[in-house]
Amino acid sequence: MPTNAAGSRSSASGSTDPKKSAAGRDSAPAPAEELLETADDPRPGLRAYLAVKRAALLARRTALRADPPTAPNRLRARTTAEERSGVRRIRIRHHQILSDSPADFAGYDLGPASPEIQLGVLSSCLTHIFLIQAADLRIPLDSLEVEVEADQDPRAGQKGFEQVPIYPHNITYTVHLTSPASKERIRELHETVERACPIYNLLANPQNISGRVVLTGSPEQI
Repeated sequence: MPTNAAGSRSSASGSTDPKKSAAGRDSAPAPAEELLETADDPRPGLRAYLAVKRAALLARRTALRADPPTAPNRLRARTTAEERSGVRRIRIRHHQILSDSPADFAGYDLGPASPEIQLGVLSSCLTHIFLIQAADLRIPLDSLEVEVEADQDPRAGQKGFEQVPIYPHNITYTVHLTSPASKERIRELHETVERACPIYNLLANPQNISGRVVLTGSPEQI
């Protein structure tokens, strides 16, 4: 036999008290916000990963509180030019990435050019921070893709184009995502990502870069 919102059984004739029905409608709670752990998952995948990501995020925070670092981490990357081909082999920890030039620039097109890698780094970092912040804010995502574009003018630096930047500029990004969360929650997620994304802020803010040249076989630096 069906029950009403208060848990009492309805009469056999199906009649109900109009006053009680009206009161029930007036006091009905607002629709619940879709949360990572409660929203129906139509296609298990990214949303399930976000639950794992959230657990890892909370565990990492606990570990940092228990044993806080005393100094920043020093990140390193090293690139060598391959003999005869000129292919740039980038080594980061135990990972390798190839960067190359197209055939019309003495290359073999074995990998993207450095400016393209930079755009890829930005899109990768934005994607990862969207995942982290979605897990932290308990916002379910079913799909996520970040597309980054920029202009680079091959005439830059040449006569008549001295003021054109030699670097990628007019950088834009577009986030494509699927989520049952409200527009307000997605807007909150986006704003949080822009505050927290390391590479986005690296490119958006001025940086100090220092360099040196070491001549092989010589103790002197140039």
